Amino acid sequence: MDTMLKSSPQTQQRSNHNGQETRFWSSGFGMKMEAITPFLGKYRPFMGRCCQTCTPKSWESLFHRSIMDLGFCNVILVKEENTRFRGWLVRRLCYFLWSLEQHIPTSSDASQKIMENTGVQNLLSGRVPGGAGEGQAPDLVMKEVQRILGYIQATLGPVLLRLFSWALLWFLNRLFLNVQLHKGQMKMVHKAAQEGSPLVFLSTHKSLLDGFLLPFVLFSQGLGVVRVALDPRTCSPALRALLKKLGGLFLPPEANLSLDSSDGILARAVVRAAVEQLLASGQPLLIFLEEPPRCPGPRLSALGQAWLGLVVQVVQEGIIPDATLVPVAIAYDLIPDAPCDMNHDLAPLGLWTGALAVFRKLYNCWGCNRRACVRVHLAQPFSLQEYTINARSCWDSRQTLEHLLQPIVLGECSVVPDTEKEQEWTPSTGLLLTLKEEDQLLVRRLSRHVLSASVASSAVMSTAIMATLLLLKHQKLLGEFSWLTEETLLRGFDVGFSGQLRCLAQHTLSLLKAQVVLLRVHQGDLVVVPRPGPGLTYLARLSKELLPTFLSEAVGACAVRGLLAGRVPPEGPWELQGIELLSQNELYRQILMLLHLLPQDLLLPQPCQSSYCYCQEVLDRLIQCGLLVAEER
Repeated sequence: MDTMLKSSPQTQQRSNHNGQETRFWSSGFGMKMEAITPFLGKYRPFMGRCCQTCTPKSWESLFHRSIMDLGFCNVILVKEENTRFRGWLVRRLCYFLWSLEQHIPTSSDASQKIMENTGVQNLLSGRVPGGAGEGQAPDLVMKEVQRILGYIQATLGPVLLRLFSWALLWFLNRLFLNVQLHKGQMKMVHKAAQEGSPLVFLSTHKSLLDGFLLPFVLFSQGLGVVRVALDPRTCSPALRALLKKLGGLFLPPEANLSLDSSDGILARAVVRAAVEQLLASGQPLLIFLEEPPRCPGPRLSALGQAWLGLVVQVVQEGIIPDATLVPVAIAYDLIPDAPCDMNHDLAPLGLWTGALAVFRKLYNCWGCNRRACVRVHLAQPFSLQEYTINARSCWDSRQTLEHLLQPIVLGECSVVPDTEKEQEWTPSTGLLLTLKEEDQLLVRRLSRHVLSASVASSAVMSTAIMATLLLLKHQKLLGEFSWLTEETLLRGFDVGFSGQLRCLAQHTLSLLKAQVVLLRVHQGDLVVVPRPGPGLTYLARLSKELLPTFLSEAVGACAVRGLLAGRVPPEGPWELQGIELLSQNELYRQILMLLHLLPQDLLLPQPCQSSYCYCQEVLDRLIQCGLLVAEER
């Protein structure tokens, strides 16, 4: 098979049945191509199926064929019909009455069960190093355990939860036009909850509001109070005390100390007991697998991996039979707390600072008819036990590229290994509490697998498409907006909007009015110009949401450009005058080098996918979009 990069309808066809190598043809790479995409209309791709390779049983059992027929619901739309009462007064108090009718399970003996945990009792009795038998008084150890437990969590306050749910519902209705949730996806989650295993939601992290919005969405759908693993670095002590009453969980700073530290042993034992009690009681848990927004560094959160590692450890040791993992993605038209200046300092959010920010946001939204939309996507649940068994049986022999090549560099081995079968594509990070090395590798693979599924299932919002068109200086916004929407759907990604094109464009531009300038010209035409400075930075941040959609094409285009760079004279034009032959093996090597150079948190390749499969997907995308044309040899 040969592949040709074309810039005209007529392409040269060659056939050689004796050839063993795929070749690629290039003529005019970088020139604008004409491509015809099928009309998708109202039909949108279903996203979020769990991995058929790693979890085949969950693929079949936790999926409904008819879920696409159920449609979307607006979670924050609460009316008189959502309460048991009717009447004029009920219509004005429906938010408060709705919050009173929500079921809030209470567990007053949770702290006692944690204190009676075997690991904690061994420390209190001195049967393990670092306990009361290591020169510390039992009363002092007991007080230290209670202090650590108080830092991690607190007893839920039902009255406070109901008041906060009412206030949050009122606030969300004034901040957002709607919060969309697919009813079929929620039906899958309810079916998984009926299996008896505790639910663990693993989410992306777009805004500081996620820690309030996602628990509210799940609480409003009858899943109970969701415990949320939050980052203590983003909260002041006063705000942390409030969030613990609302279901927040915080990891003690000393839990990551070295293994020979008694404080670290105590903290890890108490955290482990708290997670065991939480999962054994069947309460849902929410973990953010991405770093908090605006934080520099890698995308995958070390704190999220630590919490997920505790869940994996509890299941592996048989304390609970299984846990059901649910990837979650959230997409905003406009991120509520995103500043125009991205270089501000990352100070912890205080209680009064947060309250002033809420009042300021309400003041800005008062009387504004143009509000943003939010899409919450719940991917297909899958069994943690099933994933663990399949992962260990398939990937135990994999190693990192450094370990594979080190013996060859040191001269200890002259045989080049088969990196396709032996390479581990998940680079190691810091220690995840006291997990063994193989368990750490399992947690890293699982985290990358789930985050990849969450990012792939996240809806593309209208502001991201409009920001991309404005940055690329497209002239005909309406036509290009429709084209880019269909290209997004064609690649298996969903969009978080619908409606008439002209009304949709007007709504999107009204949301971006602080970042663009609207100029009216003759005959009713409208010229849209991005504002320089912080406005361009904000548009660039919005356009990043389209990167996963076209990431394969971007990697393939860079690979082809790298190969052509050595064939075009430095002083000559980039556009090739004739057809250029490219080898499949050359492209594979070029793409593999890019995979090693680019950050893995950007690419998010699935651990169960081999490197050559990823290369083939990149080439298939280039063929699909018309940049490469296959030809048999």
